[in-house]
Amino acid sequence: MNMTSMNISLPEPLKLFVEEQVNKGGYSTASEYLRELIRDAQRRRDRQQLDAKLLDGLQSPSSAMTAEDWRSLRERILERSPELRGQG
Repeated sequence: MNMTSMNISLPEPLKLFVEEQVNKGGYSTASEYLRELIRDAQRRRDRQQLDAKLLDGLQSPSSAMTAEDWRSLRERILERSPELRGQG
């Protein structure tokens, strides 16, 4: 992965906090610590988006699945994932 630099300015108490977290958390650099914080923020955002989609799905009109619906769904899954054939 290509890395680019980004300079940030922090007040002294935040700088000290970051340095403390680097030392306590087993990070080798402040950059490594900040990258992990950003990845965590991305995961939280992704989870919130997924939760919103799931809630939308739960609130949408639906009907009971028929045997034919299940068969069709199973076939579509197996077409996309051949390694699943013979496992169910």
